[in-house]
Amino acid sequence: MSQSSSGKADMKLFWACFIALVATSFIFGVRANTIGELQDSFNLSEQQKGSINGAGMWPFAISIIFFSLVIDYIGYKTVACFAIGCHTVSLILTLRAGGYEDFYWSTLLVAVANGTVESFINPVVATVFNKQKAKWLNILHAGWPAGLALGALFCGLLPDTKLFFGAVWQFRFALCFIPVVIYALLILPRVFPVNERVAAGVSYRDMLKEVGAIGFFIITALTAPALAQMMNTEASWTTIFGIAAVVAVLAGIYTRSAGNWLFLVVLITIGPLATTELGTDGWMPELLKLSGPDFPNFATWIFVYISVIMTVLRFYAGPIMHRVSPIALLVVSAAVAIVGLLLLSNATGWAILAAGTIYALGKTFLWSTTLGLTSEQFPKGGALTLNGVSAVGVLFLGVLGSPYIGYKQDGDLEKRLNNPEHAALYSSVKGEPKPSMFGASPTLDQAKIKLLPVDQAKELEVVQAASKRSVFTTIAILPTFMLVCYIGLFFYFRSKGGYKPVAIGHGDESEPGF
Repeated sequence: MSQSSSGKADMKLFWACFIALVATSFIFGVRANTIGELQDSFNLSEQQKGSINGAGMWPFAISIIFFSLVIDYIGYKTVACFAIGCHTVSLILTLRAGGYEDFYWSTLLVAVANGTVESFINPVVATVFNKQKAKWLNILHAGWPAGLALGALFCGLLPDTKLFFGAVWQFRFALCFIPVVIYALLILPRVFPVNERVAAGVSYRDMLKEVGAIGFFIITALTAPALAQMMNTEASWTTIFGIAAVVAVLAGIYTRSAGNWLFLVVLITIGPLATTELGTDGWMPELLKLSGPDFPNFATWIFVYISVIMTVLRFYAGPIMHRVSPIALLVVSAAVAIVGLLLLSNATGWAILAAGTIYALGKTFLWSTTLGLTSEQFPKGGALTLNGVSAVGVLFLGVLGSPYIGYKQDGDLEKRLNNPEHAALYSSVKGEPKPSMFGASPTLDQAKIKLLPVDQAKELEVVQAASKRSVFTTIAILPTFMLVCYIGLFFYFRSKGGYKPVAIGHGDESEPGF
């Protein structure tokens, strides 16, 4: 374990991991608040925007799965250095991008870097603070909304700044070098601990048993289409499920396990969770930009506001975790998130502030508490179970969730415009359908939109605002599914005498105060 000579956990290592997570979400926040400028500059459809957001997600999962399988052999420091290199190269490529394809591939490499960061920070913190995992993983993941808020804040404070660059979006992505350089300087001098699973003598096979045949089927079924997208090829679901079945059989033969059933329940809830939180984060500035009051960059400031709420609450997760179990917190959070999303779907003007507050309160603890529950219930799974949960969530979001949000917007907007009331407007801005995994996606021609007279431009904005808000109702279905699962788990733990972390035998630890 990484400890100081006084026996206390290495807080410098914790803060290095924290800032590394801030860097990943800073880039995410900049992209979420710049995607509109990219659409205007390069005539992107909503589906193409969704694909860029998706490319920012599923490669994250591939890298986190890969490194979770080998990190105990190659070492945390090696993985950290790889992340630093990928972040640097990806940002250089982003600044040189000239269209959709360039942004797609540079975003993909950013996601690889982000996944690499996640692959080492979660098991490091769970190992260093192995008696209060849920608390410290919540505090660690305060870094995610903190980075989102900082990235969005720069976009809001410097809305038209180009400085030494030819476009606003270039200046914004150049700012992303700041947190990357900071976390590189913090990470490189640190000494990393031996993973809790390795220190306890749990074998590699026993680690894989926690995931089992069914778990590997789920992971492969989501990884295969992601790899197909990366190679710019198409794969039928028959082929995908066939590959997943072969992997599952091989995993089952090696591990002699179908998987820990409780872990499998967590796996099937993390995809909807990721779309509820990260998917909405990625789209929120776009979904709200036409519905707010007459206030400069209102959607961006709402994004910052929600992220700040999450940051503060996660920092003070300790007192909450002392009062309620992780599973009880998940039940309450999912219920509040549903209410927040439904309110956002109908809110306009300053009412968005109240709806956004409720949504923030609901989603704050979902991701980080799920990681805490995973680390406490499946310590034998080591880095694989802890990071595998994140990987499946992001794979689901990147392959299905985020592209579907974009596809849903295109379809809903086309349906609202393609009626007698807006027939003249629709004929003026209708674009050519573009392919997607869900079928042909209707589009609007951004060049034609720029030429609309003032009255028709206003008419289009009104229709677009209602269409974008309606997506929140669709997303609310996901936490509803999660809530049902969490309630089932709540009663399961209650029948077992209450929620208790699983221990695999580690020594005493002196916890620092916070």
